[in-house]
Amino acid sequence: MRDDGKRARRKPSQSTGSPTELGALLADLRAARGLSLREVEEVTGKAVSNAYLSQLEHGKIKRPSPNVLHRLADVYAVPYEALMERAGYLPPSREGGGRRTRLKAFAIDNLTAEEEEALLKYLAFLRSRRSS
Repeated sequence: MRDDGKRARRKPSQSTGSPTELGALLADLRAARGLSLREVEEVTGKAVSNAYLSQLEHGKIKRPSPNVLHRLADVYAVPYEALMERAGYLPPSREGGGRRTRLKAFAIDNLTAEEEEALLKYLAFLRSRRSS
């Protein structure tokens, strides 16, 4: 996919795959922030190239380094732990097992994967409005 620097016009994925796919989540978070692949590259100080991010979003790279996930969590204003879990570095939160540590701010137990993803996207949206 070619990125000519224009703003992302991608709509949030609905048929890209399961809600637990890291690439689909990253693409949705980028779209929610209204950033192009090149803009993410610039904001991360070129720590995450637009080509690498494109490969991540399309599922060609399934397990990026924690450093890349940390940079993207900062840019997308989402919890780093949520991205680490999606990449397989952290075990999934136990269903019915106490408060979810990565979403302490919400203080909600027993979120489904779909509810969690919706909250992450909404959080990114709210934070993007605040920083505009």
